[in-house]
Amino acid sequence: MPEENKRRLTVNIPRYLSELAPYPPGKPIDELKRELGIESIIKLASNENNLGPSPNAVKAIQDALSDLHRYPDGSGFMLKKRLSERLGVAASRIVLGNGSNDLIEMLVRGLVQKGNEVVTSHPSFLVYRKVVQANGGINVHIPLSGNVHDLNAIRTAITDRTRLIFLDNPNNPMGTCLNRADFESFLANTPEHVVIVLDEAYIDFVRDQSVPNAMNYVKKDDRLAAIRTFSKAYGLAGLRVGYGIMDERLVGMCDRLRQPFNVNALAQTGALAALDDDEHFKKTLELTWSGIDYLTRELKGLGCEPVLSQTNFVLADVKCEGQQVFEAMLKKGVIIRAMTSFGLPGCIRITAGLKQENERCIQALSEVLKEIRGELNYGKTA
Repeated sequence: MPEENKRRLTVNIPRYLSELAPYPPGKPIDELKRELGIESIIKLASNENNLGPSPNAVKAIQDALSDLHRYPDGSGFMLKKRLSERLGVAASRIVLGNGSNDLIEMLVRGLVQKGNEVVTSHPSFLVYRKVVQANGGINVHIPLSGNVHDLNAIRTAITDRTRLIFLDNPNNPMGTCLNRADFESFLANTPEHVVIVLDEAYIDFVRDQSVPNAMNYVKKDDRLAAIRTFSKAYGLAGLRVGYGIMDERLVGMCDRLRQPFNVNALAQTGALAALDDDEHFKKTLELTWSGIDYLTRELKGLGCEPVLSQTNFVLADVKCEGQQVFEAMLKKGVIIRAMTSFGLPGCIRITAGLKQENERCIQALSEVLKEIRGELNYGKTA
């Protein structure tokens, strides 16, 4: 059709949507292999479980493939029943999501109208503010204090228009956690019209015993909603399975908002099998903790400043441009994450991988930093 005869789209896209920046996902390994001409690439950028999924989950999914012509259980009955048994909460207080992002969107869509406010920390998980903006809400950003959520400042920021507070605990990208006593004081003094969302995507990796766990509070405080995921410790990032534990009224709201079959059949099957594979779960934690300790120690030796992490990743100030480090590491076949999109241009984030992957990453990073800084600090103590 000639250009002059083409029919034009005249729909008006709201400004708050047209100004919304897309979430910056990492490139797939296969695409980078083609672009860079490198066969051996390791990915330590997306906080995935590099041990892989539970073999039991893989077997269960394979056994279920012949039933792909059937719709999944829209209620997620078996998975919610098993989670209920593991967590010690009624199944009626559990809602399933297509990843934890789905749950974030349900809560925002249900509770935030145009002009309402949502308080988040800066930096924190980028999806919070994107979903709020897409829904016409107002983002209120509170800077971290000492790399941790500033609960006093967050409480001060609450107004009559505040509907939600998102607290990622542990925090992404810092890897830090709240203190139990501080959180309990915050919870006790937060107005009743505000729902507090405790995002515990990385809670399984926490080693600090002073960190609050949502399961100690959700049954006693209707204002608290916890969200978790099978993407991290359970190694099912590709299946997209998340779940929330919250008051039954919030569960009912989410069930009315969610897609009828938002968690597919294979995802439910894999999550059920992974949940019962305690051996693989334990192996994941041990591998992760060993990798975090190694990366933290070696990053210090390279003259970087890593943040003490309670997750499966380490954020570090590299004392130079993080994007430059990221690009140089790509050429060596190692994918890490630059932190510019989080407002941390001098930092990188590295996911703990297998032992050989961690060692290759540090070796490549030592070479990159030597090139960029003009000197090699590898091997020195902090």
